Amino acid sequence: MEGVIRVSDPSHASSGPDTAVDENLLEELISEAQTALPFELPDLANRCASALGLDTALIYLVDLQQQLLIPLDEALDSLPVDRSSAGWAYRTVSPQVAAADDGLIIWMPLVDGSERLGVLAVRTASLDEMRMRRSRMLAHLFAMLITSKRAYSDWLAARSRTAPMQLPAEMLRAFLPPHTVGSRRCVSTAVLEPAYDIAGDAYDHSVVKNVLHTMILDSMGHDLIAGLTTSVAMAAARNARRGGGGLADVVGSVDRALAEWLPDHFCTGVLCRLDAETGMLHWVNCGHPPPLLIRAERVLAGALDSPPQPPIGLAGPLAPAARQVHETRLEPGDCVLLYTDGVVEARDADGAEFGLDRFTDFIIRSHAAGQRPAEVLRLLIHAILDYQRNQLRDDVTILLFEWRPQHR
Repeated sequence: MEGVIRVSDPSHASSGPDTAVDENLLEELISEAQTALPFELPDLANRCASALGLDTALIYLVDLQQQLLIPLDEALDSLPVDRSSAGWAYRTVSPQVAAADDGLIIWMPLVDGSERLGVLAVRTASLDEMRMRRSRMLAHLFAMLITSKRAYSDWLAARSRTAPMQLPAEMLRAFLPPHTVGSRRCVSTAVLEPAYDIAGDAYDHSVVKNVLHTMILDSMGHDLIAGLTTSVAMAAARNARRGGGGLADVVGSVDRALAEWLPDHFCTGVLCRLDAETGMLHWVNCGHPPPLLIRAERVLAGALDSPPQPPIGLAGPLAPAARQVHETRLEPGDCVLLYTDGVVEARDADGAEFGLDRFTDFIIRSHAAGQRPAEVLRLLIHAILDYQRNQLRDDVTILLFEWRPQHR
């Protein structure tokens, strides 16, 4: 069993001079990285580690359900996120140092912005500030490389899967953004299950300058048409948003797109716009469970309730004349929670619902314990799956965003 060592443990620190770096070789490797194929990244990581005076470097990517860390080296075994030093580094987004037979392993989190990708295992005979700094640099480099290459690599996508992907899920996942996006002032994170068999649920979040846009959708049905409805809705929303439209314009664009291209199909949803400078929140609720506002470790009942509006995509006389946009000002540290009804309607073996109180209590307790928002939702979605014995009757989607202007 590997032993955990504190990074600052002086008994494992090297007091020798800095190892010289061959800058020409390092420049050559970084240049090569731009054109390297994804399956060549494991070898490239080792050569970059060697050029930095380290021994080896291994890349592990997290699977879709954030339960395993899967090595890009196909000869190696996966590691559990919840019961390993590697998993600790992933969960906390902090380096973890562990003893190995021939020295030390530095587990470095691989992070792109706010999105956790996996970990980098750096082997070294000894540890000092210089080696720790170079390990961190290596992790930053390969996080950027993985992010840039996974957009076009079926191999990287396949390595992060542990089960066959159903067609509706494959289509929807092509539209989904990263689990987590954000800036110094706000962060949005989301999870979605069942990971390989989703159909009608989806989320979206995007940062435009100092504005965070978020959206959650739930289409009628659980088949390919439901997935297509959600995909068209997401495309229409992004098209209007990128064209500079306001929140009412975005919802109107989705209404028109579904009415034109998929008549008789609709979805419920909540769309939000948060000004990260001022904390002003605007939202539109279209036939969906109301968002929840969490402030000072409690839910403010009814804070984001609004008069009912029809679902998105209704045509003819059922179509709304105009969408109502509501607004409120958040306080620093406020969290807003969007979710689909599959969350609270999950049932255990005795038929008892997971329920809204259990749902919000889990988030509040995890947040109070100092968990990062992405880790809060990872733990929550696993708790919901366990509660329903991994047999979800409906899609479950949760999106949580937090305004934290004090983070500079």
